[in-house]
Order: sequence, then C-alpha cells, then structure tokens
Amino acid sequence: MDPLLLDVPERIATERLVVRMPRAGDGAVVNAAVCASHAALAPWMPWAVTLPSVDESEAHCRRAQAKFLLREDLMMLVFVRGANDTEGELVGGTGLHRIDWTVRKFEIGYWRKTGCDGRGFMTEAVRAMARMAFDALLRFDSLTPAGEPRSTRIYARVRGAEEPMA
Repeated sequence: MDPLLLDVPERIATERLVVRMPRAGDGAVVNAAVCASHAALAPWMPWAVTLPSVDESEAHCRRAQAKFLLREDLMMLVFVRGANDTEGELVGGTGLHRIDWTVRKFEIGYWRKTGCDGRGFMTEAVRAMARMAFDALLRFDSLTPAGEPRSTRIYARVRGAEEPMA
C-alpha cells in the first residue's frame, strides 16, 4: 500500500498533552524551546549543534510538515494541553523516524525542553506515539516471499508444558 494513502493522525490529545504535526507559524516557539535547551540537546541531537535562527526554525517546521504529509518522517510537537483542548507551552518534540514502509518499521525519537523535566511529559508523549503506531500503522511485521506485508504468528514450546504422554 502506498503510505500516502494511510490515515496518520495529525493530532493526538492525551490527558495532559497535545501532540501534533508541525505547521507554518510554529518556527518562533520551536526556536525559543531549542535555544533554551541548546546545552542539553547539542550532545545528542545532530540538528541542535548550532543555534538556529527563527527563520531556520520556521523552514524546519514547514519541511517537517511536508515530510509528514508525504509520510517520509512523522515529526510531532508536544504541547501542554490547556483548557478547552488548547495548546499551551511547547515542552518538546517526538516522532516516528527512519521509516521503512515495506515492513512498517519506525524509530521513536524525542527531545524535551529544558525546565520541563520530571513531570512525565515525554513518557506520556512517547506512549501516545507508540499507541498511535500500533493502532494505525503497525498491522504487519514482515514480508511474504512475494514481498507482500504479513503478520507473523509465533508458537513456542516451553519446558514443563509438554503434551501429555499417551
């Protein structure tokens, strides 16, 4: 199946968070969070080695939206969920990366804004991403000899659970 035909949620609301696809206009808030977190992000995130300008962050958000829509990379921003389901403070980002659609394999990544640690935001966001992936995307785990996606059943024999002797 063409990944463009998959319905991937662009927004996920959890108990405390709104996790959504980046869009035009997000650059300033993303830039502020990345700049505030630069010292913590730089050792781990190749994209955070240098401080971006607001325009660079805006272009990054727009490219991320395009890649999301093309199903090339599923980056999402993480906001505190406010009253009436509004988006509050940006507390980080997450996403499904290094996608292999032939077997529907993904890598979950995340980053957290400095000062937002110890509240379980990233745990909640990553759980939401994993739940979305299992519910909406991970229907198969391997390919048939003809190259078609399939689900594999695994059976095991365990010591102490042998069949009764006849």
